[in-house]
Amino acid sequence: MNAAFTRQFGSPDVLEIRQVAPPEVGDTDVLVQVHAVAVTAGDLRLRAADFPAATALVGRLMFGFTRPRVPVQGTMFSGVVVQVGEGVTRFDVGDEVFGSAANGAYAEQLVMAEAGPIARKPASVSHTEAASAPYGAGTALHFLRDVVDVQADEHVLVVGGSGGVGRAAISIAKHLGAEVTAVGSASSHDLMRRLGADHVVDYRTEDVLDGRRRFDVVFDIADTAPFARARRVLAPTGRYVTLYLTIGVLWQALTSALGRGPRAHAGVAMPDQQTVETLADWLADGTLHPVVAETLPLERIADAHRLAEQGVHGDVVVCPTSAARLAAVG
Repeated sequence: MNAAFTRQFGSPDVLEIRQVAPPEVGDTDVLVQVHAVAVTAGDLRLRAADFPAATALVGRLMFGFTRPRVPVQGTMFSGVVVQVGEGVTRFDVGDEVFGSAANGAYAEQLVMAEAGPIARKPASVSHTEAASAPYGAGTALHFLRDVVDVQADEHVLVVGGSGGVGRAAISIAKHLGAEVTAVGSASSHDLMRRLGADHVVDYRTEDVLDGRRRFDVVFDIADTAPFARARRVLAPTGRYVTLYLTIGVLWQALTSALGRGPRAHAGVAMPDQQTVETLADWLADGTLHPVVAETLPLERIADAHRLAEQGVHGDVVVCPTSAARLAAVG
């Protein structure tokens, strides 16, 4: 089968299409014909070995020193089940599914454990939309609900509201009942409002951390609102959380927990079955609004990575399956 192969760490030019052996299907596995795969920020980091300082050594140990241990990358997918193991009970051949793989989604076929982070795709969303949901929405859900426990009527500041995690964070915070202020470039303001932002701020013309407003939660997705500055706009019981796990953030989380006042939080979002099932429900009822900026064939995987690195307003998705087949299943 065709797959995008990462021959070494580096620029998008290291990606190439190769023929690889199809994956083997175990008794409790399902084989998915992949129709769409989102190019996520995590994919870009892994391709370039751009690991945060606190995790650089661990990242190399886990993923490889000079080249990826697993050369077929890609994680967030949507497709159709074409084979099930003898012990599978959750899915049948023909089911449209989506979810989060550890790797291997940049290929025509992917094996997933039926007990893993995979769920049936709602009929109301396309494969490209479903593939774009698990990374941004799954990450935002973990940090907003599980890490800082956003409550109804709280004021949430989303710094970096136009990116994949930021867009989902706006919708999820609104769903949790919060009042949302989102920060992004002026060109992203209409999009952030459509996603549910009550207030939008252009970071080029306004410093939202100048102390004139108060928030219960500051979610720093853009890595531009450090806790040292964010705490001046946080309520006494306010919570700060960032996607960027560094030694400094870990220290701030520890020390702020020992005293009074705003607290810093850190964490890592790990997808699971329950999370993906929740996302499926929210896709079906319109709580989540995937935004796909560009769809490209798998053969243009390098171009897809370049587009994603440019920061387009929406997800970049690649389609390993032919356009004709995609049209047949929606």
